[in-house]
Amino acid sequence: MPAMDMGQNAARPRYAVGLMSGTSVDGIDAAVVAMGSSPDGRPLAELVSFRNMPYPSVIRDEIFALFDPRYATVDRVGRMNVLLGELYAEAALTVIAEAGLAAADIAVIGSHGQTIWHAPEPEPAAGYDIAFTVQIGEGAVIAARTGIPCVSDFRAADMAAGGQGAPLVPFTEYVLYGERDRTLLLQNIGGIGNMTVLPAGCGADEVIAFDTGPGNMLIDGLVSKLIPGMTMDKGGALARKGSVNAALLEELKREPYYRQPLPKSTGRERFGAAYVEKVAAYGQDNGLSAEDLIATVTMLTAWSIGDAYRRYVINRYAADALIVGGGGSYNPALLDLLKREMATFGVPVQTQEELGRSSDAKEAVAFALLADYALAGQPNNLPSVTGAKRPAVMGKIAYPCRP
Repeated sequence: MPAMDMGQNAARPRYAVGLMSGTSVDGIDAAVVAMGSSPDGRPLAELVSFRNMPYPSVIRDEIFALFDPRYATVDRVGRMNVLLGELYAEAALTVIAEAGLAAADIAVIGSHGQTIWHAPEPEPAAGYDIAFTVQIGEGAVIAARTGIPCVSDFRAADMAAGGQGAPLVPFTEYVLYGERDRTLLLQNIGGIGNMTVLPAGCGADEVIAFDTGPGNMLIDGLVSKLIPGMTMDKGGALARKGSVNAALLEELKREPYYRQPLPKSTGRERFGAAYVEKVAAYGQDNGLSAEDLIATVTMLTAWSIGDAYRRYVINRYAADALIVGGGGSYNPALLDLLKREMATFGVPVQTQEELGRSSDAKEAVAFALLADYALAGQPNNLPSVTGAKRPAVMGKIAYPCRP
């Protein structure tokens, strides 16, 4: 994210740290952010320092194992909850030091945590309609190790208000990216893809956002399963070597999620290991190469974004641009396919970097801003996006004990 002009009369910036660990489980994104206001009162967030800290392979494997409810026993989840708190605290202290600051300079840490299960659709239980979500990475540990208040477990408050607890980042996109004269689509391509629609000059209740479907999840899953020693299609090289299989692509397009009405969100529960196994089995049964399968699911991700725009957006708002962020924005094969999909609607595609911003840091910056709102007791969800019945102050605050 580029340096932002805080304005000569703007309030002195305060510093926050944002921590993000996404569904791809690549590592911990940590950002130091200067929070301030423009002369007209608009919130501003300036990226000061950023670092991605990859997980040790043994910890990454253990996190992936917890996505399987058969393995995710209480003792294993509890142990990893505290261990991730320790790792997140180290990441926060590292990025603070790299910014040339001390822990005492930081007002708050916002930690998304690691989602291991997300079940936003209510199901009846003992006379109640129950929806739930599980993010681990203990905020109390982060606060204790850093000496800084930590806001974590953001989704629960929105779900308690009847929402899906996702997506969360659109609130910050509305605050930081909205324009008076252009309608923008902000597409994140992490493990899951999610789209935010910011109509020109819109109010908070006019923002649309939802998960479009798999982002890198199927691509990474197939690479990990089929290509020894690899976990991702770096530079889209494997997809470029393969050919899209039309029959498989049509089969994958029939996934009911793509037609589900808004609001909606999804995750590894739907597009995780079991889904990867099905795609791999199809390839084996039909003589497809690993490269063909990877090319096909790469095309599926691009198609799902274009389909989402056609299905949910274009009849209400014609977009002026689609801005892509997340790890998928570094995959040229995926970007080329996405540009072709969106060209049919006359919508140009740009990356965060082309705007002078950072795809890597965007979500970590978002959680710094969400935590800043939570610490101030201000609502930080978008009911129009999540389906919540009312605004909510998302995030549980852990305070350090000071000597």
